Amino acid sequence: MAVKKTVKTAKTAKKAEKPAKKTVKSAKKPVKDIKTVKAAAKKTAVKKSAKKNLDWSNLPFSYIRTDKRFVANFRNGEWDKGRLTTDDKVVITECAGVLQYSQSCFEGLKAYTTENGRIVAFRPDLNAERMERSCRRLEMPVFPKEKFIEAVLSVIKANKSYVPPYGSGATLYVRPYMFGSNAVIGVKPADEYQFRILVTPVGPYFKGGAKPITVRISDMDRAAPHGTGDIKAGLNYAMSLHNIVDAHKNGFSENMYLDPATHTYIEETGGANILFVTKDGRIVTPKSDSILPSITRRSLIYVAESILHIPVEERKIDKKELPSFDECGLCGTAAVISPIEKVVDHGKEIVFEGCREKMGPVLQKLYDTLTGIQMGRLPAPKGWIYEVK
Repeated sequence: MAVKKTVKTAKTAKKAEKPAKKTVKSAKKPVKDIKTVKAAAKKTAVKKSAKKNLDWSNLPFSYIRTDKRFVANFRNGEWDKGRLTTDDKVVITECAGVLQYSQSCFEGLKAYTTENGRIVAFRPDLNAERMERSCRRLEMPVFPKEKFIEAVLSVIKANKSYVPPYGSGATLYVRPYMFGSNAVIGVKPADEYQFRILVTPVGPYFKGGAKPITVRISDMDRAAPHGTGDIKAGLNYAMSLHNIVDAHKNGFSENMYLDPATHTYIEETGGANILFVTKDGRIVTPKSDSILPSITRRSLIYVAESILHIPVEERKIDKKELPSFDECGLCGTAAVISPIEKVVDHGKEIVFEGCREKMGPVLQKLYDTLTGIQMGRLPAPKGWIYEVK
């Protein structure tokens, strides 16, 4: 009996030796300590979020190709899921609806790096709603609002390294657009459409700061009565190109358009809404059914009324009233506010004293407050800021 017990004990001893072998084997690949793991993870994260090697402070306001863009197609009465792609080329038939009958619309918004390093988009829900109105007017399928917002944020996230750093003066411009993509030879809406979003880093719209500009009263019309002036259709901008080139040739920065029916009331310029400031500090902005509803103007009006407590009037403005205003500025996504020093009405100069040489004090308060919200320096109203995570 004693012998058997001894043998069993020997076997047990042999088994006990096996873990030791494993221990020796595992010693060849030591487990990394928690500090090493965290450091590696941090290094990887930094590498992924590293900014591109661009001269951020001197970027032009022009297109720079980025890594990813979003594309979705509408066929057989429905949208596909859409996807991100590295391919920046659009391939369509020579007879596509957009080429034959200009069936297209677009949007514009920006993404920013805030003061505390977050990447955010400014009110993309309003761009989705405005694009929906454009699509309905042009007999184009609506790209759903929630999917629109999701697509915008996904493209920004895929191009994080192109979002300019805080303090550089540059931003990431986001351009959603849609067009008729299948062959159309008869005058009718297309059956197939493509919705795309591109992004590009851009510098300030006006180099050297928003210096006051000179504009002229235009004899040409920006939009027809009861036409497409209140939507962001590509054809509206095509119609304004000849007139803006002519304005530049004659020394003007922009055209100030009057209402197309009577040429009496101020409407907007070729690419921006208008704000006026009275001598007693009230803000007045034109009201018309043929004005594009600017998201920037809407935001500035909220800032004026609800944050700065400045009275705002939205009404028809006769061009005869121009000499009564102290400040004037254009407002839009690109520049936020661009001050106007002088309007020339067929040789007659109207000067806004509050905007001589620099932006007027009321417009400056509006500008500082809205950009402060966009850049994270000031608290934002609920729902204005969408963080890209």
